[in-house]
This record gives sequence, C-alpha cells and structure tokens, in this order.
Amino acid sequence: MSKPESTDQLSVFDYHLPDELIAREPLERRDASRLLVVDRERQHIESRLIQDLPDLVDPGDCLVVNDTRVLPAKLAGHRVATGGAWEGLFLGSEEDGRWRIIGQTRGRLQPGETISLVPVHPPAFPVPDQELRLLEQIAGGIWRAAPFPPGQPMELLERFGTMPLPPYIQRHIATDLDRQRYQTVFARHPGAVAAPTAGLHLSEDLIDRCRQNGLGFEHLTLHVGLGTFRPISSETLDDHVMHSEWCRISHATCQALNKIKQSRRRVVAVGTTVVRTLESASAGGTLEKFDDTTDLFIRPGHQFRSIDALLTNFHLPRSTLFVLVCAFCGTDLAQEAYRMAIANRYRFYSYGDAMLIL
Repeated sequence: MSKPESTDQLSVFDYHLPDELIAREPLERRDASRLLVVDRERQHIESRLIQDLPDLVDPGDCLVVNDTRVLPAKLAGHRVATGGAWEGLFLGSEEDGRWRIIGQTRGRLQPGETISLVPVHPPAFPVPDQELRLLEQIAGGIWRAAPFPPGQPMELLERFGTMPLPPYIQRHIATDLDRQRYQTVFARHPGAVAAPTAGLHLSEDLIDRCRQNGLGFEHLTLHVGLGTFRPISSETLDDHVMHSEWCRISHATCQALNKIKQSRRRVVAVGTTVVRTLESASAGGTLEKFDDTTDLFIRPGHQFRSIDALLTNFHLPRSTLFVLVCAFCGTDLAQEAYRMAIANRYRFYSYGDAMLIL
C-alpha cells in the first residue's frame, strides 16, 4: 500500500465493510472468536483463535482490563403534556440528584416539561409512577432532569431501563442474552452506556488459563460514554473535538504496572478504553494514580508510554477507535489487517472477532 500524503485527513481511516460481516448476535461461547494477530516488528499478520491468547503472550506479561459495568440506561416514556412517545438515555447523575439525559420525541421539548417513564421490560409486579422533570438543556443536546419522586439512579434504572445496544446491532430492546453477553465477566462498577468490547471475549476459563500460564491481571475503570457511538464528523483530525469520559486507576495498579515495565515485561491493554486510561495516567512519563475525566485523542504521532500490546475488536471506519488502532499499529499495517479480516470473513464490531497487536 502506498503511504498516504497526510494522516490528518479522515479519508485515510475509512474502509468499506460488507453489511453481512457486522456481528449482530454473540457467538455461543465468549471464547470462541477468531483472533487476527498483528506483529508490528515483523510486519506479519496471521489468523488464530482467541483461545490461543495464553500462548501468544509471555509469562510475566500483564493483561489490563476495564471493569466498568454497562447500565440499563435506555429509557422509554411519554410526554405528559402531549402524550407523545419519548425515548432517552441516562448519561449520569450529579451530586444534587439531578440526571443528565438525552432523548428524542416528535416536536421540541421545553424546560419544565415532564416525562412519565414506562418500564422497557414488562415488570412482574406493578411499579410506582416515575417522572422526569426537564430543567434545562445544556451543551450537546443534553438535558438536566429531576426524577420525581426522587430515588437512587441504579434502583430507578433497574426498574425502568434496559441495556443500550449499539445502533448497528439493530435491536431495539436488549434480550436476556444481550443482558448477559454485552457485559464482561469482570464488570464491577456501574456507569457505562456501552461495553468495553474487547473484554467480552474473556471467559472465566480463558482468564484462568492466562493466569496458569503466568500472566498478570490488573483492573482499571473507564465508564464508556455516548461519544463512543459518534463517528468523526470533521474532515480532518485536527478539527475533531474529542468526547470526555471518566476513568480511574488506583495507586496499587500503577505500582504493579510500573514494575512490569521496569522488568521489561509487556503491558497488554484489553481494549481501547484501557489504552485511553493508561495513557492519560502516564502523561508525566510513568503511571500515576488517576481519577478524573479524560478527553485524550490518541492519533498517529502519539508517543505511547504505558502499553506494549493491544487486544481489541474491529472498529467502525472513520471512528476515533480506529484512529487509535492506527496510531498504535501504524496506519498502513492496520489497513492491511482490516483488509485481511474482511477477505477472511471475520466478524466485526461489538459482538465480532478480535485483533491482537504485538
């Protein structure tokens, strides 16, 4: 492939994907996916299986996973004033109990309106009425809203919400299988509106085999936000405004990973969310405790400080996630890997197959 004139042009990060290669259902087993292995040093690409992962990394290397948990953040209801249908997404809550939501309906919502929530999944028993009172609209079409009667967000979401799925899955309401499989086995901390999808491949059995082969295992948290669904709309990377997400990595995890680096073993990031967290926490040169939002945009030219390998899914064209992969892998090699994956009928996106970049 000839070298592109400028890696700032978004067209460099485009590709055509046949619709039938979009994985809209999970495989029967988490650890049954195929794995495309990309060796950056040898400029070599080969097809393997995700079950081969324990043999593809070395004893003493460390896998780092994102232990965020996907919220049942998708909501449904109707406008009390007009009776019109409303659909929304819970994005988070504030210290005073107000929610941040987005929603869509016919017509224009107004401050002071009330949304009456309806359980997305029919409840086994009647549930009390629940409303959201719209207070004000802020940047990005987001509304501040007050739940009435007041209540804990998780309790109300469990009662009225469902797991949001990426638009390309084309399923309006998550199934029982989705609620199990669009969640990692190590999910601990609720707060995400999308799954850290590289981690979906790791079954308890595969994790045990990795540990038995001498691999370390560390956790951090990044709550995947709405921005993960949004493609880059500008024509150049310079003009793109990166979305912000909250993440946290503990002092103990930083110490463990710094020791891994000092011993010349590899830190293997399981997913792009792990990369964003680690690179944000290592801006000073070494990993340090981090508990804040990050809007780090990782693009070609970025100097990676914290990771040595990346396990990731196949991402949408013209997305910040594919740009990150190109930054780590090299744009030409990443494009070649995607062409090979398409030619060999790999499954793409959240429920799809994986790629290991060494």
